[in-house]
Amino acid sequence: MKRGNWRSSGRDRHRHQNQSQWRSRHRSAQDEQEYSSDSAAGDASSSSASSSAPELPGFYFDPEKNRYFRLLPGHNNCNPLTKEGLQKKEEEKKRSALLAEDDGPRKKAPRTGLNSALLLQKRRLGLLPPSSYSRLIHEVKVSGMQRHRLEVQSSNSTSPNTDNFRLIVADSACERVFTVNDVSHGGCKYGIMNFHGCRKGSLSVEMCDNLYFTNRKVNSVCWASLTHTDSHVLLCLEGISQTPGCVSLLPASLFSNFNPDQPGMLCSFKISTAWSCAWCLNPQADKTFSTGLSRQVIVTDAVTGSRATYLAGSDVLAQQFALRAPVLFNGCRSGEIFSIDLRQRDRGRSHDWKTSRFFQESAITSVQLLQDENYLLAADMLGKIKLWDIRVKRSVKQYEGHHNEYAYLPIHVNEPEGLLLAVGQDCYTRLWSLHDRRLLRTIPSPHPAGKDSIPNVVFSSQLGGSRGLPGLLMAVHHDLYYYSYNKDYQEGLTLEGQC
Repeated sequence: MKRGNWRSSGRDRHRHQNQSQWRSRHRSAQDEQEYSSDSAAGDASSSSASSSAPELPGFYFDPEKNRYFRLLPGHNNCNPLTKEGLQKKEEEKKRSALLAEDDGPRKKAPRTGLNSALLLQKRRLGLLPPSSYSRLIHEVKVSGMQRHRLEVQSSNSTSPNTDNFRLIVADSACERVFTVNDVSHGGCKYGIMNFHGCRKGSLSVEMCDNLYFTNRKVNSVCWASLTHTDSHVLLCLEGISQTPGCVSLLPASLFSNFNPDQPGMLCSFKISTAWSCAWCLNPQADKTFSTGLSRQVIVTDAVTGSRATYLAGSDVLAQQFALRAPVLFNGCRSGEIFSIDLRQRDRGRSHDWKTSRFFQESAITSVQLLQDENYLLAADMLGKIKLWDIRVKRSVKQYEGHHNEYAYLPIHVNEPEGLLLAVGQDCYTRLWSLHDRRLLRTIPSPHPAGKDSIPNVVFSSQLGGSRGLPGLLMAVHHDLYYYSYNKDYQEGLTLEGQC
């Protein structure tokens, strides 16, 4: 009995010694970690500590608090600390800093030593051709654009816009902008904003009163010149449940606040869900529009309703017609870019009817022809923007800096000003020189970045028509912003008081 008690007490003593050794080792490890953190804080700043602190699996080092934190699994919803959350926090911190810098009065020039006074002096001395002067002066102006929030005027002032912008598309004169807004209870609404500019004052915006609502998703929009220039709007509506998709041709006068009795030709074409659409302005097919669908292209005569179908190997996500000839350029999910000459009769299963065909590495989100029409700009879901020489089917330029992984994002070309614009999936708006690929400016979004808050932009040297103002229009969330060339821009002027 005593021997048993002795053995039991021996085991207890051994267990107590092991626990004491474990506690001492654990306490010394904690002391060592606290000491290393304290010494790091004393020896270097928080930024250098972040870069010198060793990376520990399952832990994150916070340079502000100068200590390690445990990373929790991404699915844990009890105040988790995950890599995704930390990355988002770091990106938001960067955006806020860039936004504060962008709002400052002095901005970095796109080219060293380039300013308006120097360009004007070179032009007067005959050292700079007029075309180069115009292009470079626009580069200087866009680098110094200032942000202003626009108030959208409406006769129904008691209900301000609280619905997020999904799409904005300007007409050829940049006097009207067709808008698509998401509605909180599902579906979307669409209408037209009218812009009026005065070079002595500011830019005013008036929203049409008769907005239209739909429970369908709007996939694509373009302006159509059926009876006169930009007389109609072409909408691709996605099908839902048992209702198939359709393409609607709506007269722009339908959205006029005067509400005329005869709005013009209004029709709808039963076409399965279309990803893209384009209107032809060539006289040989000036009443024709195209729609890009899954593995096919449908070209429709808007007056007679007759159709021509072209089979494709992939979903057609982007389209644009040439102006000089009835040729349609298409960009596919597979990365293929091909053209269709509407004058050709053969539309068989072979690819012989494709007058031009080349590829990029990822899904094409936008195609834009230059005025020469021998060159085409294409953007894809890898963030690549390339300029192609169609004659030799070869990429001749690439514009670096665009960010895209999977989003359907357009690019915007303003050839008279020599500018290329694109909004990335990171919600930054970038402007390049079309001439030499130089990144001129990166504009952070006024709102925190997110999948549902990617800005939509329109750029023109005449926003509001012939008497309009140059600059950039940005729609993000339910807000509208104007980036003005003029540093003395006057805010808050009404339409009656600005001219």
